[in-house]
Amino acid sequence: MTFRPMARQATTYWDYIRVEQMLSLQGGLEQTDEGLSNDEVLFITVHQIDELWMKLVLRELVTVRDLFAQERVPEQSLASAVRGIRRMALLFHQIAGHFALMETMTTRDYLAFRDKLSPASGFQSAQLREIEILMGLDDDDRIPLGHEHSYMQALRNPDGSESAASRRVARRLEDKPSLKQAIEAWLHRTPIDGAVPGQPDDDAVVARFRDAYLAAHRAESERARRLAEHDALTEADRERLGQRYEKGAESAAAFLRAEDRPEEERRHRARVRAALVLIEGYRELPLLAWPREVVDAIVELEQAFVIFRQRHARMVERMIGRRTGTGGSAGVEYLDRTALEYRVFHDVWAVRTLQIREVALPPLQDQAAYGLRPGD
Repeated sequence: MTFRPMARQATTYWDYIRVEQMLSLQGGLEQTDEGLSNDEVLFITVHQIDELWMKLVLRELVTVRDLFAQERVPEQSLASAVRGIRRMALLFHQIAGHFALMETMTTRDYLAFRDKLSPASGFQSAQLREIEILMGLDDDDRIPLGHEHSYMQALRNPDGSESAASRRVARRLEDKPSLKQAIEAWLHRTPIDGAVPGQPDDDAVVARFRDAYLAAHRAESERARRLAEHDALTEADRERLGQRYEKGAESAAAFLRAEDRPEEERRHRARVRAALVLIEGYRELPLLAWPREVVDAIVELEQAFVIFRQRHARMVERMIGRRTGTGGSAGVEYLDRTALEYRVFHDVWAVRTLQIREVALPPLQDQAAYGLRPGD
């Protein structure tokens, strides 16, 4: 007997996308459309779309994190990692763009249905908390919501029991490493002037590279100071300029030596920062070109996240002013603080202050280590 595979039923667009189910989900707390205004449907729809975009962000975050969590990250995989990171940045820009739609409502339009939300709050978006956790936001850096509840308590049901949201975030807290941890581990393994961790001379090579770079940075700082002195009107002006540039040079040295970190962390942190300086400064070398794209994409991602937070705060202020949030939060004040303080990739941003002109870079001792090899 000959078995023939069953013919697959023809697929329709509406079945594949599940259009009817999707269009039935904008009712909020109402049983029928009669109790809904266009403004409330807009509010619900925009937030549902935001959650869908965040679902895509989480998928990309996990994929990129898993790539960098490998003990050896294949060079040929960096292009897809950059594409994933930049896709996440674009998704945050899409979410931020939705706030313009929200702003088509007046304050009175929103107040007409706002009481239905209470005590619910956008703070209860489990996926947004997941994104923060997976990116690497430390719990110690979190800002209080405005009352005694923690963000995990806010994700529970009103009676204090576990919810789908609290269980989702609890699982994510156990999902290690974060993207930040994975990226920093990858940076730590970066060959610096040809040396890699574990080699007997690695510390000496890293120190030599760092000291040469700091000498070049100080020379550039002196050059910039002399140029700035042309605009100094008084001796006091010149003295202030000198102090400012001297402080910059001292801060650069302290940063690259990781003097802001506990003693036991300095060696590891200093190597990560040296790798960032190397990647940014010597980006034209073949084997540093894609790592530099990774670093730049990380900045682009966090910038998009910060812009999303800032745009959110301004939309809320435009809609309801500075009144208390529906969930009891400090409202705009809380949102403004998250935009300012919720930063993850501090070192990636800070290293931009240390960059110098290409012509001023000290020569590498082992530049050939970053060239293409036969078969690459």
